[in-house]
Amino acid sequence: MFNENSPAAVWSTVARLERFVSSSALRTNRGRSRRQAHRIDFARISREALARLPDILGRWLPRGRIEGAEYVALNPRRGDRRPGSFKVNLKTGQWADFAIEGARGRDVVSLAAYLGDVGQIEAAERLAAMLGIGARDGR
Repeated sequence: MFNENSPAAVWSTVARLERFVSSSALRTNRGRSRRQAHRIDFARISREALARLPDILGRWLPRGRIEGAEYVALNPRRGDRRPGSFKVNLKTGQWADFAIEGARGRDVVSLAAYLGDVGQIEAAERLAAMLGIGARDGR
């Protein structure tokens, strides 16, 4: 047991406070927390990818084709024989495989996550690297 005024007790309290402060969302002079300043910038990555979507889809889904405002391709995650059920909207980035329940997403990052079988953060980081942009806010 420590006496609450002993040096050991004081240093223990200081160490706990330092851990709390370093893990807390401290406010910076821009009003954002330090944690928020280094979050993945999903909106920026999605915008940049959307601007180059036909090229990206040609790389990821090389046997696909453009039909109107959609890119129609074989789904590489299943034994697809004919294109038709796997589509990506070229204007919004929304995508779906209508042959698989729940296989859909709202942007290019979610498509990258689905095709790469990875999480959203890893997909965003990979996509940002492919686009040659920083993945995190504040870069």
